[in-house]
Amino acid sequence: MENTERIIPEYSGVLRSHMIEVPRSISKCGGIRIFGRRIKSLVFSTDIAIIRNINADAVIAVYPFTPQPIITHAIITASDIPVLSGVGGGTTTGKRVVQLATDAEFQGAFGIVLNSPTPNSTIKQVRDVIDIPIIVTVGSENEDILGRIEAGAAILNVSAAVNTPKVVEKIRKEFPNAAIIATGGPSDQSIEDTINAGANAITWTPPTTAEIFKTMMEKYRTRE
Repeated sequence: MENTERIIPEYSGVLRSHMIEVPRSISKCGGIRIFGRRIKSLVFSTDIAIIRNINADAVIAVYPFTPQPIITHAIITASDIPVLSGVGGGTTTGKRVVQLATDAEFQGAFGIVLNSPTPNSTIKQVRDVIDIPIIVTVGSENEDILGRIEAGAAILNVSAAVNTPKVVEKIRKEFPNAAIIATGGPSDQSIEDTINAGANAITWTPPTTAEIFKTMMEKYRTRE
């Protein structure tokens, strides 16, 4: 009987054998193609050590502080995978967002991420000056998705906690051709639910370096 299963050879070496792997359930989504690269999995992190030791397709580098070009530069320089860089849109608005987005593009970002409070007028200003995709975060089902798309959002980043699959499903029904990134949640089941709802790509939060160190140190302590 013919074996129809595709065999994928794998090499991990010794020194990198404990690198982080994103959940394999993410591979079930179709992905989003950006500048010729198909992206299915995105690691949600600004930790360069994590970024350099994970098999995600891309990085979504968003953090809860005022965006600083030096942080964007460091992540893009260190990363060996595409970076979608956060440039504000909530506390940081207007011309500063436009400047940060322009700088991120010049540094090599594959896209820029705007926070959910970003006014459509700011999205339009950014769209007028950059050529990389604008990703706009969607936090609830009550947001004006049509307004976002008309203003220049190329990709929607749904981050609605436990309601994420519901919000994704609503967007997919109203906008069948929309490009949707969404948070996958803590389990394979939540990831699959989000994909089945219509997400094209999934963001995944990795364990922290402290958590990984804890596991490693426990192993070291039990050595004879």
